[in-house]
Amino acid sequence: MAKKNNKKKIKKLPKPSCPFAGDKSRINYKDVYKLKKFITTRGRIINPERTGVSPSCQRKLAREIKRARFMALLPYNELT
Repeated sequence: MAKKNNKKKIKKLPKPSCPFAGDKSRINYKDVYKLKKFITTRGRIINPERTGVSPSCQRKLAREIKRARFMALLPYNELT
């Protein structure tokens, strides 16, 4: 007897395009409102699968978020 494969097929969602692609905007630690879109309420950086940021932009984004935290423009966590 052959076993039946009862696994459900998971639909893959389309990946969102990189918001920093092209010359639309540059990643800068001084632009706090733009950086807050990529941080959770607990202060963690959201992974690129959810945001759609390309790998090179994700590295730049992480660096600029860390700079903004060091300059006290962004909190390390929102919990007080």
